[in-house]
Amino acid sequence: MERGSSKHGARVDDQMSEEVRGEVQGNPGGRSEEWEIAEPSGEDQPETTELLDADESERFSRFGRYIGLSALPGDRDALRRSAQDLQAPDDILDDLARLPEGRTFSNVAEVWAALGRRAE
Repeated sequence: MERGSSKHGARVDDQMSEEVRGEVQGNPGGRSEEWEIAEPSGEDQPETTELLDADESERFSRFGRYIGLSALPGDRDALRRSAQDLQAPDDILDDLARLPEGRTFSNVAEVWAALGRRAE
């Protein structure tokens, strides 16, 4: 004995399935709750809407590995000491030496931008 829906036929089942497909499979940007939508960056935060290409993203990530969190916020000398403690390669140390003197950086994105590179 087959147990199936006796309320309607296969055609109506297919139609009903199509009607709820978006809710079942998910629809980015559609019918989401307001609290689930990401908020834009604040005024004092770096812009995150522009995406970096894969190579630039890898360079930014590699650069950030050699800046210790304890060095931030910090100036050029503090960042350079931190990078030396983390055994940064010469190209990273050279980049840090090019930073303007007397300026305090609060995050790696600010340091990256001060080097003339596009921040993430």
